[in-house]
Formats: sequence, C-alpha cells, structure tokens
Amino acid sequence: MQRSTIAAQMYTLRDFTKTAEDLRAAFQKLKVMGYQAVQISGMGPIDPQLVKQYADEAGLTICATHVPWNRLVNDLDALAAEHKLWNCKYIGLGGLPGEYQSSQEGYRTFAKLASGIARTLKEEHGLQFVYHNHDFEFERIDGVTGMELLLQESDPEVFGFELDMYWVQAGGANPVDWVHKVKGRMQVMHLKDMAIISRGQVFAEIGEGNMNYEAIIEAGRETGVEWFVVEQDVCRRDPFESLEISLKYLISKL
Repeated sequence: MQRSTIAAQMYTLRDFTKTAEDLRAAFQKLKVMGYQAVQISGMGPIDPQLVKQYADEAGLTICATHVPWNRLVNDLDALAAEHKLWNCKYIGLGGLPGEYQSSQEGYRTFAKLASGIARTLKEEHGLQFVYHNHDFEFERIDGVTGMELLLQESDPEVFGFELDMYWVQAGGANPVDWVHKVKGRMQVMHLKDMAIISRGQVFAEIGEGNMNYEAIIEAGRETGVEWFVVEQDVCRRDPFESLEISLKYLISKL
C-alpha cells in the first residue's frame, strides 16, 4: 500500500454529490485532505465528461466504480465507453441482485451470467469486472455459503472480487482468510471499521473500531491488491471528517 493507492469511495459522500457543482466541490475537498484517487458510486445524474473534467482538475485518479446490474446487462458498450473516458479499469457491481440470493441455483446462475459479461468487458474493452460483497453472501444455503459458491462457480480468468472487509467480518468470516482465498482475483479492496456502541454493531472510521487492520493491510500487500478504498456506509460525524480520519490512519501504516 502506498499513499497514491488509497482511494475514497464516493458512496460515502452520496449526499454531497447530487449535482455537478457539488461533485466538483467534493473532489476538491478530498484532494486537499490528501486523497489521490476516488471510486465513482452513488452520485447524481452527472455527465461523464464533467466527472472526468472535475477529477482531472482536482488531480484525482478514478480507480474503480460501482454500476447498476441492469446497465451491465443492457448498456454494456456505453458503460465501457465511460470507463475508458475515465481511464478506469475496474468496473464494479455493488451487490448481488435480489432475484439470485435465495438459492444455490441463483448464485450459480448469477456467477455464470456475470462471468460472461466479465469476459466481454475484458476481451473487447480491456476492463476488469469486480464483485463487492455484503454480509448476506455468508449465509449458508444447504451447507455452503453464497460467497463460496461465487468463488467456485465464477470464471477465475475474468470474474474479480472487491471484498469489503467490514461485511466479511459482519458475515462471521475472517477477513484475512478471505483476502488470501481470492488471491490473484482481487485488485480493489474496501475498508471500513466495525465498532460496538451501546451493544450494537456500527460502521466506524478505520482505526476507530475493533477490526485487525494491520493484518488486513498486510494480507492485501501480500496478495497484490492495487487499490485500498475507504468506504463508510453510515458516518456518525461529517462524512468528510470520517474519510480524513481513515486516511490518516492508513497513512500511518505506510
């Protein structure tokens, strides 16, 4: 991990990026606090050209995205063109569509469909598909977890992962173990911490919770992760402040 490989997931700032003007201001704030890269997600309907213009203006690399499943299925060429405009290799799906979640067959069907899309992205556009998990993928279905099914049933040549360390932990699994399980298939990792407040599990800034982030970061280094992306779904303070706290922690571990 280097400072230039630490990115801010824009979903954290979704309430501050509804318009082009807001996005521009958010990019500038991230640059001032020390981020050099961002992941595009959760923004308002903003012209991709303006997204590129404002990222370049702030000196921010667009390292990855989250995009809707229906665009991957129905609008792939336009989606690929946007990523080429942004010079962004990693095109991510933020979660498993609901219709595939209830059975082993659903997971297998999704893995097959997504692998086909991922192969088109790689062979025709030079882009890499990555899948972002939550906790529900660790529910056992007839003795096997959904994550194990995704790992086993997807095409390892084209189907990549973007494991979210918080959600792996929330699913009752070991984040470090899973980083090694997807070795060679994960170049983008999501980071946020888990704290306990009033006996409840909450999202926290990295270093402010109880997860073993020294071991997680080391596992990422060992397995070839390229981008360490800070994403905090819910912040108990100003989201910009939360992102800055997490960045300072990660910089201290360089």
